[in-house]
Amino acid sequence: MTRDADEEWQGWRVAAQEALYGPRGFYRRPEGPAGHFRTSVHASPLFAGAVARLLCHVDEALGRPGTLGFVDMAAGRGELVTAVLAALPAEVHARTRTYAVELAGRPPGLDHRIEWLDRPPRGITGLLFANEWLDNVPVEAAEVDGAGVPRVVRVRRDGTERLGDPVTGTDAAWLARWWPLPAEEGLRAEIGRPRDEAWAAAVAGVERGLAVAVDYAHARGARPPFGTLTGFREGRETAPVPDGSCDITAHVALDACAWAGSEACATARGEVGARLTSQRDALRALGVTGARPPLSLASTQPAAYVRALAGAGEAAELTAPGGLGDFGWLLQPVGLTDPPASLRELLVDVADHEEH
Repeated sequence: MTRDADEEWQGWRVAAQEALYGPRGFYRRPEGPAGHFRTSVHASPLFAGAVARLLCHVDEALGRPGTLGFVDMAAGRGELVTAVLAALPAEVHARTRTYAVELAGRPPGLDHRIEWLDRPPRGITGLLFANEWLDNVPVEAAEVDGAGVPRVVRVRRDGTERLGDPVTGTDAAWLARWWPLPAEEGLRAEIGRPRDEAWAAAVAGVERGLAVAVDYAHARGARPPFGTLTGFREGRETAPVPDGSCDITAHVALDACAWAGSEACATARGEVGARLTSQRDALRALGVTGARPPLSLASTQPAAYVRALAGAGEAAELTAPGGLGDFGWLLQPVGLTDPPASLRELLVDVADHEEH
């Protein structure tokens, strides 16, 4: 095989990075993510309203600082940050400084108060919110060969795969700790170390407050046996092909990210640690319940009844089992020792996610 032919094959991390974020990458397209898939942000304004309430809870926990920061990670075209600003009470709105973090260029017509950045800001006092960001941080895929050895999966631009060298070094250590693969041919994993590092870097930019990651997720002990690498194009799941024509995504080991974030913010004695929960439980704690309005409202205030019914339908979509409600929420407090009751309800206890 010639050198040129061999160079057609790359690990999934490099291939996806170029396909998603290169000069002609998927995320550089003018239609943005909303042109291809439906996130919670696009499903209903109730989601932005819940995030705005969360920001208000964080504001209370921080003692209502003079400047309250809100960072929208992987901001797309600024849909979430724009809607959160609009949903804030006037007093909080006046003190809030907003940041949208996105590699694509600033969209025209965006509110001038929103700062557009290509990396997370530092020294934030407030809330960093990452909705469906980590699943698009490219990672290597590994597959077990016939001898029971995990090997790096290499891929061509047309999506054809083959096995490469054995997984070694820090990637092998990550697999052993967070996603151990039995010696059974064909089993696969995604090596989430780059996501841990990305999350730790984002959390390190929060001086005091809360960092939240929302994503498709799985936990140690219940990893999918064949991995989750897939593609999306025009609202439909498709084969992952790293040619810039589709989104390339994989579910996130949020428990590993939580550990990395805790290391980054060096949680002190008495401070609240990282917690994992589902979107269903998180949104219910933030007032998105999906309860249907009383039928009596239909006869007394029919217009209000129709609006409330529509809202209940949207809330049901955001919290639905088997759908958006199953998304994982990682809540990573930074420097919080005694959060108010409104925030404590979200910081639910979970099983220890670190393997000692």
